[in-house]
Amino acid sequence: MIISASRRTDIPAFYSQWFMNRICAGHCVVPNPFNPTQVARVALEPEQVEAIVFWTRNPRPLFPHLEELDQRGYRYYFQYTLMNNPRVMDPKTPAAKGALDTLRELSDRVGPARVVWRYDPIVFSSITDPEFHLKTYATLARALRSHTFRSVVSIVDLYPKLDARLRQLKDRGVTLTLPERLPAGRLASLMRTLASTAAENGMEITSCAETIDLAPYGIRPGKCIDDELIGRIFGIQVTGKKDPSQRKACGCVVSKDIGMYDTCPFGCLYCYATTSFDRAKIRQREHRPDSPSLVSKRDTTEGPD
Repeated sequence: MIISASRRTDIPAFYSQWFMNRICAGHCVVPNPFNPTQVARVALEPEQVEAIVFWTRNPRPLFPHLEELDQRGYRYYFQYTLMNNPRVMDPKTPAAKGALDTLRELSDRVGPARVVWRYDPIVFSSITDPEFHLKTYATLARALRSHTFRSVVSIVDLYPKLDARLRQLKDRGVTLTLPERLPAGRLASLMRTLASTAAENGMEITSCAETIDLAPYGIRPGKCIDDELIGRIFGIQVTGKKDPSQRKACGCVVSKDIGMYDTCPFGCLYCYATTSFDRAKIRQREHRPDSPSLVSKRDTTEGPD
């Protein structure tokens, strides 16, 4: 089984001690995010876990535990989101300079093949137009040369549930631009340049759950939870079956996610995994590292593996 830790929240940044406590316990408890009365017990013993995929904007709190994970025999790699959006969009994420230092240190610890750089989602707006992304991506790519071999990009999905939150941008004078409303050829030019910039800096570039076909521009559809990458890094064979619980455009293979929605306090305005920043703050405040589940009030009920 592959463990996803986690698409739903930033476990390394905010819940590293909980994660390590569950590693030591050999299992965790995960309520169904759409029906909290359904609770699953997820095995975390090394012999049950083929690989762990960490999703994060700040893995530094996990650094003290990497040696223990290695000693216990766990295989893992990181999906590391690093952008440099204006604070009005990403109010609490680590600043780019510190995030670059963290990614480079992580790469030195685990190797560049196990650190995937995510420049996503790309938001087009009056303050983050294609030229902004061209310059930002190029600056970051040069700084990350030899520290990662893969870059992942995608264009933001503006879900209806984000409407009220994104109106805050308009109130602050920031207008969003749908990709289809960019000037003719501008999206194609941007994507071609991102692909060439990645190649110039020793990186392959893939897309994440992207409904727009970026292959003509040199960006092939990717898998963030990737059986081929796991096989290449760790020399093991895992399932190549697409995860049916993910979006149609998602190429990820089957995994078990151990996170919970509405638990990440980074406050990115475009985040699909947090519908209420207030709820996320409360859940983080009430979180107990010794709890079997990430959201403590669901501690008492455990389901089958």
